[in-house]
Amino acid sequence: MNATTGEAAGAGRARGFLARPRTVVPRLVLGSFLMLFLELALIRWLGANIVHLSYFTNFVLLGSFLGVGLGFLIARKSWSVLPWTPVLLALLVLGVHLFPVTIDRTGADLIYFTALNSSGPPAWLVLPLVFLLTAAVLAGPAEAVGRCFADLEPLTAYRWDLIGSLLGIGTFTVLSFLWAPSVAWGILVAIGLVVLVRGRARWVAIGAAVVVVGALLSETLSPGVSWSPYYKVTTRTETDQGATRVYISVNGVPHQSMSPASWKLSRSSAIYGAPYAHRTDAPLRDVLIIGAGSGSDVAIALSEGAERVDAVDIDPRLVQIGVDGNPDHAYQDPGVTRHIDDGRAFLENTDEKYDLILFALPDSLALVSGASQIRLESFLFTEEALRAARDHLTADGVFAMYNYYRESWLVDRLGGTAAEAFGHPPCIDIVSGATAVISVARDAANQRCLADNHALPASYPAPVHDDAPFLYYDGGMLPAIYLWALGGILLLSLVLVRAIGGPLRSMRPYADLFCMGAAFLLLETKNIATFANLFGTTWVVNAMVFTGVLLSVLAAVEATRRFRTPSLPVVFALIAASLALAYVVKPEWLLQLPFWPRLLLATAIAFLPIFLANVAFAKRFAESDNSQAAFGVNLLGAILGGCLEYAALLTGYRNLLVVVGALYLLAFLLKPRAPALR
Repeated sequence: MNATTGEAAGAGRARGFLARPRTVVPRLVLGSFLMLFLELALIRWLGANIVHLSYFTNFVLLGSFLGVGLGFLIARKSWSVLPWTPVLLALLVLGVHLFPVTIDRTGADLIYFTALNSSGPPAWLVLPLVFLLTAAVLAGPAEAVGRCFADLEPLTAYRWDLIGSLLGIGTFTVLSFLWAPSVAWGILVAIGLVVLVRGRARWVAIGAAVVVVGALLSETLSPGVSWSPYYKVTTRTETDQGATRVYISVNGVPHQSMSPASWKLSRSSAIYGAPYAHRTDAPLRDVLIIGAGSGSDVAIALSEGAERVDAVDIDPRLVQIGVDGNPDHAYQDPGVTRHIDDGRAFLENTDEKYDLILFALPDSLALVSGASQIRLESFLFTEEALRAARDHLTADGVFAMYNYYRESWLVDRLGGTAAEAFGHPPCIDIVSGATAVISVARDAANQRCLADNHALPASYPAPVHDDAPFLYYDGGMLPAIYLWALGGILLLSLVLVRAIGGPLRSMRPYADLFCMGAAFLLLETKNIATFANLFGTTWVVNAMVFTGVLLSVLAAVEATRRFRTPSLPVVFALIAASLALAYVVKPEWLLQLPFWPRLLLATAIAFLPIFLANVAFAKRFAESDNSQAAFGVNLLGAILGGCLEYAALLTGYRNLLVVVGALYLLAFLLKPRAPALR
């Protein structure tokens, strides 16, 4: 630590930012815990309460990176934002709670599943605003961590930061497992912030914490509100012509209705009976329903004569609603087996054969956390997924899917995907508008199309594949909503970094760490996509990936602290080799393996580059003369990486590794040849 850094740390202690040295590590761990836990909680809660923000939660993630980076830069100052953090959080929670906003999601080039109209400001304004508010809230705990960094050796500080982050993701994972309501998150965050804030400002923090917990308690106690690991679930019961229907909304958007099978078949849309009408008279013994939800489709299958049904749904709360209240008691039938799993993962891991496989309205209203374009059902509609479904049909089996698809081009894309996967055209029933049923038999002789069958046009949008599972993206340039929002985010970030961090040229010694931050975020995104493809888009898989990333980083830090590691040129060469290996090994090769060999190889291929990249970062970070600035600039680089992630719409995820390699090469070239000067 140089004299200037020591003076800054001394000034921090004089103003009460840090207590005695023995309290530095606990304070650092608590601050790091809050940073990650609060980031995850805001992604979940804001996405659940700002309608359609769940399609744009990556902007909350980017705001978190900016806030943490700015917090580390503020830690070098004599003033503090930490006392204001509880107040800012209270204003954010109250504002969202009292003044609901619906982000505009119209447009035919990128489809969102909803039946609501938009209200409030346009998306290009809402997204940067959410981005800024998130950054403002995260800056406080990040500042507390940054001030602790000044009192510790860089790698020691980084080590405890990672331990706090692991505790944060571990706690959030436990709460997800327990389906904990939002008030549980709020209580933990409120306690943590009150402990971090010191002096007379603590009384203000206590008052703000009471407001936060009170607002979230009000939400938790609202009639019909519950939480799953993915959604805020709201139920409403109505009686229509003697039939009781339960309407289920998730994240503020209508999602499912639960009513008697006889009512749906006779009074509702014709889509429910169509898959059975297109079959021959072969026995209906075994049925697989993906997207079983509250059980209506399961009840219909039983009423059509199914002897055994495997009911698969990714959301345990939606299934539990069906167990408790389905009017046909579908889940109590002895022939029904419930599976809480990702539909694609179930297909890849089962050896069963089915007479009917049905994708029953499997549209999600959320992204996989940490990925800008992967929805919960993204890998279910690729050509590879439909080939897997074909392979699990009996000789006279039929595959079918139905939904209100919003756009005719999407119906044609799905019909074309079925044709490519099965080798012959499917039956396509257009019920009304873009509501359609697509049915295809394993053997063309066993499917019966109606006279008004919708024939595939000569030209239709190409099927999507596992490397680019963007079913709802029509192709072409990036959607304008992303370009405007990302442009605004980059501009706001540049202005704020300049205002707080000073002239950008003063950060030039850490330009290589900026590139490493961008590369690391892209590498993490690629791994999230790969594991979602190989093991499912469940919250458990996602938590495992984030935990694995943090453990890999911690292992790299400990290796650098305890052992003599190769020189940086050698480490960067190893990074390049590991990225080349990850590029060459295609996920579809691993999908052919049994579960445990697949997991072992996928883990080795995915986390080896992360480990090596963080050995390089740790070696470079250890020699920095200002750990606060170095770490902050690295986190700000992650914002650029988060923006570059949207390029996957054009390139696919595999080619992101090329961008990652280029960024690490640039980082190597930009590394100062002498110790960095402040």
